[in-house]
Amino acid sequence: MKHLAIIGMVLIAAIFASSAQAAQADTPAERGKYLALLGDCLGCHTAVTGAPMSGGRAMDTPFGRLYTTNITPDSDTGIGRYTFEQFDRAMRKGIAADGHHLYPAMPYPSYAKMSREDMQDLFAYLQQGVAAVKQTNKPSDLHWPFSMRWGLAIWNWLFLDNTPFKPDTAKDAAWNRGAYLVQSLGHCGVCHTPRGIGFQEKSMSDAGPKGSHYLSGATIESWRALNLRTKRAVEDTVQYLKTGQNRFATASGSMVEVIHHSTQHFSDTDLAAIAAYLRGLPGTTASKEQPGTPTAQTAAVPAQLFTTRGGLGYAQFCVTCHQQTGEKVSDIFPPLLRNPAVADDDPVTLIHITLSGWKSPETVAHPRGYTMPSFNQLSDQEIAEILTFVRAAWGNRTDTVSTSQVSKVRKALDLTATAPSKFGTPRMADLLKQPHAEQLVRGMRLNLETRTLAPQNVGDNLNCTTCHLNAGTVADGSPYVGVSAFFPSYGPRAGKVITLAERINGCFKRSMNGKPIKPDQPDMKAMIAYFDWMKNGVKAGDKVAGRGIGKIDATLKPNAANGKAVYAKQCAMCHGKDGEGLRESAGRQIYAPLWGEQSFNIGAGMARTSKAAAFVKSNMPIALSDKFPLGQGGLSDQDALDVAEYFSHQPRPDFPEKVNDWPKDPKPKDSRY
Repeated sequence: MKHLAIIGMVLIAAIFASSAQAAQADTPAERGKYLALLGDCLGCHTAVTGAPMSGGRAMDTPFGRLYTTNITPDSDTGIGRYTFEQFDRAMRKGIAADGHHLYPAMPYPSYAKMSREDMQDLFAYLQQGVAAVKQTNKPSDLHWPFSMRWGLAIWNWLFLDNTPFKPDTAKDAAWNRGAYLVQSLGHCGVCHTPRGIGFQEKSMSDAGPKGSHYLSGATIESWRALNLRTKRAVEDTVQYLKTGQNRFATASGSMVEVIHHSTQHFSDTDLAAIAAYLRGLPGTTASKEQPGTPTAQTAAVPAQLFTTRGGLGYAQFCVTCHQQTGEKVSDIFPPLLRNPAVADDDPVTLIHITLSGWKSPETVAHPRGYTMPSFNQLSDQEIAEILTFVRAAWGNRTDTVSTSQVSKVRKALDLTATAPSKFGTPRMADLLKQPHAEQLVRGMRLNLETRTLAPQNVGDNLNCTTCHLNAGTVADGSPYVGVSAFFPSYGPRAGKVITLAERINGCFKRSMNGKPIKPDQPDMKAMIAYFDWMKNGVKAGDKVAGRGIGKIDATLKPNAANGKAVYAKQCAMCHGKDGEGLRESAGRQIYAPLWGEQSFNIGAGMARTSKAAAFVKSNMPIALSDKFPLGQGGLSDQDALDVAEYFSHQPRPDFPEKVNDWPKDPKPKDSRY
């Protein structure tokens, strides 16, 4: 059911003063502005392209579609003619000024707990601080018998308790403030409390015989609102609500909008009070391990990563962002290790995110959102295999995610499997079907973990997959599909016909700034076997969709000054302010250095502006767009060219063998030597 915990996409955060100032405001309307923020009023009452508070947002429920109402002070279509008593009745009892009943998608059972003083201040703000908008309310479109509003009177009689919040004298002021915010204005139970037979929240507070149900977790709209009755540290909850992420998770589902538009603006005092109240709730024994509770589990590469279909699927589609160890990439990608959504009994959130994609909250602390694209191209079986691996590796789960669970969520989201592109992404999981699977997996891993597995041949901090994305399986990301069919072939840079082994060694000497592998060594044979596996029936001369790195407008002229600005905005978070790349806490390189002694040398193709620009245009930054499979691409041709000009001309290692290049053919104009 849609509800006020879902915040409208068009909230203009700038209309609010700082939360601390608003909370300390002197006039009723100023105090009411902060209360409207606490209550998420704009969320429901603002359509995607509508004016603030003017209503019209569609809310799909199991019973049909509702449209939210205009609560601006317009006298004809809004609440401009409401008296305070009429407003108070609507907020506490769900009865509008003309006497019709409101559907409890508007959480008046929670708002009923508000104090009279807060209700008066909120009313003052809506009447005096909001611009009047003349917009007629849309009629609801609910199925019979739910379209009959008189039934809501019975619902209220059965389930509504409109008693205002009563402080617990045995608790301190901070606990009571937190309880008040959570139970009333925050209406956290709308999502996080399971529903009864009448779709009522089973409990409206932690008190009473049914209090154990309160905030114990619920599944709505194919999202899992997690159990909040766990002993999460106060600082973790505060950080999560303030920034959209903490050491265990990044917000997903409805919470992305809640945090982006609402809780990040709460005063620190109120956030601490909410966190203290939640931490003080009695725990539940419903699951074997409380999701999100720190355990002794430490970061490690799961043993099944390269031996199971799910592990290989994860290695192909997930490792770039979530790492082999499931650790977070600080301020960018969330961890899977000890992530509450991974450990939860219900995998629905993981399935939902995988199928439909996701974007992290945009907050003051983390102003840039990062996108996880939809993996709807993957089959139900593939998604089930990958998520089963993830939950076993980092959630201590022994139960599997089934294809029927994935299919159910896909159907609920009204998704049909995305038609595969002409490229036809190879599936690394299928390596296990081959008679020489061990050699093929070794070849794949040499692409994925080149520096680790062949340290004697790599002289910098790059891997093959740095340029050949997802171990050479991404369209326009230097894929290996069909490549071996084109060798031996003439190489202009060498001025002769070269073998595939010689081409691979060219990368080791240039991009890896290292040493070649002898053609008869097992590792070279494994890499060639991996390339041959991806030949996929291609013959020399065939046109392979997605081969190479794409193109940009060749008539454009580079602007290094703009490139520097683009780099700072779009690239530095992964590749470092000074091109040094990004390392994890233990020192392992996560994302490649783009210049300096640990980057590719001047003989590498990526040292040429034209090559670098085409690669950037098709593949960088990751997590910026919804492009399968890395959310990569999104810069204009000009910005891609400019940033390539900037980083390709930064200091980098020399290539002594450069004197032998292009002995017969013209040297490219953008060669670095």
